[in-house]
This record gives sequence, C-alpha cells and structure tokens, in this order.
Amino acid sequence: MTTEPTTQPVLTPERLASAYTYARYRQLIDELQADGKTTGPQQSPELTEYTHLNVQRMQRLDKTTRVLPELAAAVQALPQRYEWLIITEGWCGDAAQIVPVLEAVAQASGGNIRTHYLLRDENPDLMDRYLTNGARSIPQLVVLHAETLTEAAHWGPRPVPAQALLLDLKAQGATHEEYAEKIHGWYAKDKTQTTQHELLALVQKLR
Repeated sequence: MTTEPTTQPVLTPERLASAYTYARYRQLIDELQADGKTTGPQQSPELTEYTHLNVQRMQRLDKTTRVLPELAAAVQALPQRYEWLIITEGWCGDAAQIVPVLEAVAQASGGNIRTHYLLRDENPDLMDRYLTNGARSIPQLVVLHAETLTEAAHWGPRPVPAQALLLDLKAQGATHEEYAEKIHGWYAKDKTQTTQHELLALVQKLR
C-alpha cells in the first residue's frame, strides 16, 4: 500500500541519526532474546516465541536473498541518494520476512540507499502517519530524499497479494495462528519475488 508523498520533512536529521543500523537492530533483537524478551513495551511468552521464529527467518533470508538483476540495476542507476526509513519491531512476522529484503536491496544500491530502522512503539507519531486501514501495521518503508528528508515514496506493510490474503482470512474469521501460518506459507512459496517486484516498481517511479 502507498500514500502520496508529503512536502515537509518526515523527521529531523537528529532523529534519523538516532535510528538503528540493520546490524544494530539485529543485535538488539538477539540481546533481548537472550533475556527472554522482545522489542516494545508489551512482553509475553507468545511474543518472545514469535521473535525467536523471526530471528530464524531473518537469518535464513540474510543468507538466501538474491536481489533481482533488474532491481539491482534500478537502485544503482538512481539519480540521487535516498534514506530508507523502516518502521519495524522484532516480534512482527511480516517484518522478519521483509526487512532483510529491504536491507539487501539497499546494499545492492552502491551507496544510493542507506537504511535506518526505528521501532514502532517508540515512535507513535511517525507510525501514525502510515496507518493501514487505521491500524499500526508494520513494517513500513518510507523513502526519503537524502538532502531534505521529505518523503519520496512509501510502501508497506506487506506485498499486495499477502495483504489481500490476510484481509480475506480475517473476513473468514481465521484465528491469529491460522492466518499467520498461511501468510508465512505464502512468503515461503513466493521467495521474496513479489516484494522485490513491488520495490522495483517503487524505485522506477523515483526517477
């Protein structure tokens, strides 16, 4: 899902500088896991278990994600630099499936894209600018012009087919466990391809 770009800076340079790098974001989750915790103010055995599964998902995707040649070419050909602000949490299954892909694309850009990770529940004012049907769904990717920190594009919280599947399952009365299983099954079968193609369409519009 996307929104129209805004003309004001999304955040200050100081706030952007306070965001996590990908390595530090991953380290934070690992450290919390070691203490039986997860990110965010809400703590429960269920959220901790979700986070444990998400660490495994991210580790797998870090190793297996291959950026599509056309997407790599597109980000390398960007006419200016962009900052990718990513709103996420360690317990979020969709984030675990998508964040490593976003990072891989940025790494393939030859320096044209830098990523910055902020936690949803520590940044409610930012999160509430990017609601999905009124909900604080994550992850959210906000593409910022590097010089002005104004919004160039926005994507999230999941690829269009996955979002449609989720809404359909919820309409059918599926439990969280039921729709989570089917959504993660969709991600596993898709192998990041839809996410990458949607990102390609987004990047191509930046030119």
